[in-house]
Amino acid sequence: QVQLVESGGGLVQAGGSLRLSCAASGLTIGPYAMAWFRRAPGKEREFVARINGDGAITYYAPSVEGRFTISRDNPKNTMYLQMNSLNSEDTAVYYCAAGIIVANAFQWTWGQGTQVTVSS
Repeated sequence: QVQLVESGGGLVQAGGSLRLSCAASGLTIGPYAMAWFRRAPGKEREFVARINGDGAITYYAPSVEGRFTISRDNPKNTMYLQMNSLNSEDTAVYYCAAGIIVANAFQWTWGQGTQVTVSS
Protein backbone atom coordinates (compact mmCIF):
# COMPACT_ATOMS: atom_id res chain seq x y z
CA GLN A 1 0.00 0.00 0.00
CA VAL A 2 1.39 3.36 -1.06
CA GLN A 3 1.51 5.97 1.67
CA LEU A 4 2.85 9.50 1.80
CA VAL A 5 2.96 10.86 5.34
CA GLU A 6 3.58 14.53 6.01
CA SER A 7 4.94 15.83 9.29
CA GLY A 8 6.42 19.00 10.72
CA GLY A 9 3.41 21.26 10.56
CA GLY A 10 2.28 23.37 13.48
CA LEU A 11 1.76 26.87 14.81
CA VAL A 12 4.47 29.46 14.16
CA GLN A 13 4.69 33.22 14.48
CA ALA A 14 4.97 35.41 11.43
CA GLY A 15 8.57 35.63 10.31
CA GLY A 16 9.34 32.18 11.66
CA SER A 17 10.32 28.94 9.97
CA LEU A 18 9.10 25.38 9.69
CA ARG A 19 10.42 22.30 7.93
CA LEU A 20 7.92 19.85 6.54
CA SER A 21 8.79 16.25 5.76
CA CYS A 22 7.08 13.73 3.51
CA ALA A 23 7.97 10.09 4.12
CA ALA A 24 6.98 7.53 1.52
CA SER A 25 6.22 3.85 2.03
CA GLY A 26 5.11 1.26 -0.50
CA LEU A 27 6.70 3.41 -3.17
CA THR A 28 10.30 4.26 -4.07
CA ILE A 29 10.33 7.99 -4.77
CA GLY A 30 13.42 8.00 -6.96
CA PRO A 31 11.62 7.83 -10.32
CA TYR A 32 8.91 10.28 -9.27
CA ALA A 33 8.63 14.00 -9.42
CA MET A 34 7.69 15.16 -5.94
CA ALA A 35 5.70 18.23 -5.05
CA TRP A 36 4.05 20.25 -2.32
CA PHE A 37 0.60 21.74 -2.63
CA ARG A 38 -1.49 23.64 -0.11
CA ARG A 39 -5.10 24.50 0.55
CA ALA A 40 -5.87 27.62 2.51
CA PRO A 41 -9.24 28.04 4.25
CA GLY A 42 -11.94 28.78 1.69
CA LYS A 43 -9.57 28.47 -1.26
CA GLU A 44 -8.72 25.94 -3.92
CA ARG A 45 -5.67 23.72 -3.57
CA GLU A 46 -2.64 25.42 -5.11
CA PHE A 47 0.80 24.41 -6.25
CA VAL A 48 3.70 25.33 -3.98
CA ALA A 49 6.86 23.63 -5.27
CA ARG A 50 8.06 20.69 -7.32
CA ILE A 51 11.35 18.81 -7.62
CA ASN A 52 12.44 16.34 -10.26
CA GLY A 53 13.64 12.80 -9.61
CA ASP A 54 17.32 13.51 -8.99
CA GLY A 55 16.70 16.81 -7.25
CA ALA A 56 18.47 18.86 -9.89
CA ILE A 57 15.43 20.87 -11.05
CA THR A 58 12.99 22.73 -8.86
CA TYR A 59 9.98 24.93 -9.50
CA TYR A 60 8.23 27.31 -7.12
CA ALA A 61 5.05 29.28 -7.02
CA PRO A 62 5.84 33.02 -7.21
CA SER A 63 4.30 33.52 -3.78
CA VAL A 64 6.93 31.30 -2.10
CA GLU A 65 9.95 31.80 -4.37
CA GLY A 66 12.97 32.86 -2.30
CA ARG A 67 11.35 31.84 0.99
CA PHE A 68 10.68 28.11 0.57
CA THR A 69 13.13 25.40 -0.46
CA ILE A 70 12.11 21.95 -1.67
CA SER A 71 14.55 19.08 -1.41
CA ARG A 72 14.60 15.30 -1.40
CA ASP A 73 16.65 12.45 0.02
CA ASN A 74 16.00 9.47 -2.23
CA PRO A 75 17.90 6.91 -0.09
CA LYS A 76 15.68 7.95 2.83
CA ASN A 77 12.59 7.97 0.59
CA THR A 78 11.74 11.39 1.97
CA MET A 79 11.05 14.88 0.65
CA TYR A 80 11.26 18.17 2.53
CA LEU A 81 9.99 21.72 2.40
CA GLN A 82 11.95 24.34 4.32
CA MET A 83 9.71 27.34 4.86
CA ASN A 84 11.23 30.63 6.01
CA SER A 85 9.84 34.12 6.54
CA LEU A 86 6.36 32.71 7.00
CA ASN A 87 3.37 35.03 6.91
CA SER A 88 -0.33 34.65 7.53
CA GLU A 89 -1.01 33.93 3.86
CA ASP A 90 1.00 30.73 4.22
CA THR A 91 -1.58 29.32 6.63
CA ALA A 92 -2.94 26.19 4.97
CA VAL A 93 -3.00 22.43 4.96
CA TYR A 94 0.11 21.31 3.12
CA TYR A 95 0.04 18.16 1.01
CA CYS A 96 2.89 16.23 -0.49
CA ALA A 97 2.48 14.36 -3.74
CA ALA A 98 4.40 11.90 -5.89
CA GLY A 99 3.84 12.31 -9.60
CA ILE A 100 4.32 10.52 -12.87
CA ILE A 101 3.47 11.87 -16.29
CA VAL A 102 0.55 10.14 -17.98
CA ALA A 103 -0.74 11.45 -21.31
CA ASN A 104 1.31 14.65 -20.92
CA ALA A 105 -0.11 15.45 -17.50
CA PHE A 106 1.00 14.70 -13.97
CA GLN A 107 -0.87 11.97 -12.13
CA TRP A 108 -0.42 12.56 -8.41
CA THR A 109 -0.49 10.29 -5.37
CA TRP A 110 -1.36 12.36 -2.31
CA GLY A 111 -0.54 12.45 1.36
CA GLN A 112 -3.12 13.25 4.01
CA GLY A 113 -1.83 16.74 4.71
CA THR A 114 -0.34 18.63 7.62
CA GLN A 115 -1.66 21.89 9.05
CA VAL A 116 0.54 24.98 9.07
CA THR A 117 -0.79 27.98 10.95
CA VAL A 118 1.06 31.30 10.97
CA SER A 119 0.02 33.77 13.64
CA SER A 120 0.51 37.49 13.10
